[in-house]
Amino acid sequence: MTILTNITKDPAYNAVDPTDFASMMDVDRYNARSTAFDKIISATHDHFWDPLDKKYIDFSEPFDIEKDYMVDPALMTELRTAVGDKLDERGKIKLTNLNTLWSFSSILHGEQGALSLSASLCHILRDPGAQEYAANQTREEARHVTAFAKYIQARWGKPAAVGPALGGLLTELVNSPLVWKKLVGMQMLVEGLAMGAFATFYQKGNDPLMVKLCQLVMTDEAFHHKFGKIWADRTIPHLSKGEAEKIEDWAWEVFQVLLFNLASPDQKGWIYRELGLDPVWVQQAFMEALTDAEIRKELQDATNIFRVLIKTLLKAGIITDRTRNNYASYIDMAELHAEGDRMIGDDIAEEGIKYLMKLNGGTILRTPSSIAAE
Repeated sequence: MTILTNITKDPAYNAVDPTDFASMMDVDRYNARSTAFDKIISATHDHFWDPLDKKYIDFSEPFDIEKDYMVDPALMTELRTAVGDKLDERGKIKLTNLNTLWSFSSILHGEQGALSLSASLCHILRDPGAQEYAANQTREEARHVTAFAKYIQARWGKPAAVGPALGGLLTELVNSPLVWKKLVGMQMLVEGLAMGAFATFYQKGNDPLMVKLCQLVMTDEAFHHKFGKIWADRTIPHLSKGEAEKIEDWAWEVFQVLLFNLASPDQKGWIYRELGLDPVWVQQAFMEALTDAEIRKELQDATNIFRVLIKTLLKAGIITDRTRNNYASYIDMAELHAEGDRMIGDDIAEEGIKYLMKLNGGTILRTPSSIAAE
């Protein structure tokens, strides 16, 4: 794998072939450590939590998924189509809660992808600092897998199978030997999507256990997102025209897959069959009811999952005039560009970090925002 193939602009992201362990024992490598990641590595203890310890989260907390909406039903696109007209109140609750199962199952699969991808970075990143950060993230993603698996088990028994679109993307990201593909695809897009999703569920969730879980995970994800931002800051300004276009095109490709997985009815036909509805008819109901104007209006909400994702790419310099119109179909790009760098999830994560630092018996010597959101 050549530096050109890997689009490396900073030595912190130098990579070797995953089978080339001999390079990891190069004596000159050990002292060639970047300091770029030291701050987010040292902050690991500030946001420690254990999903198996009830001091942090208790998965035995009850919630009646047969009678109560797990999230605000206004989040359910289907209920604004002819699908909603076909369902009684009990059916609407079931649809909402099965869609929530679908979302959290997708999140679980995404966390497994992030775990495996972070571990794969440990095998190829040559810089000891970058490698240590990747090892830290691997550990944190592992606790997310445990936590979301336990949450799904407590509410539904087992997760839904991964959708074809998301499953294919995660497989490609994990197996890619290219650091830039991994970081743009996972740390910026999938993690950006996750921060938007967790902020939405934190604010719109009716299940207190869900709300608590999302905030705990966000205390970690804020730093994972930061790792992607560090890469962008050290890489994007130095790209050639061809390299920049390759990264822009990859970002747009991943964005479309993530949008399709979340919003397309044909990715979750089993939900509609559970409700006695024909998935093909549901797809037609979507197409008849959802105009571009209505979709755009939905995406203006600052807590919208894809709004956060698009802002991440825009602020990183991965959306330029060349691809701006692709995203303008969904978001007012001028309005987004005028906003500051802070994301809707930053405040939620910072409050969670403060809570964890107190719970863990530590003294808050610095403001969490000075690390997580900088």
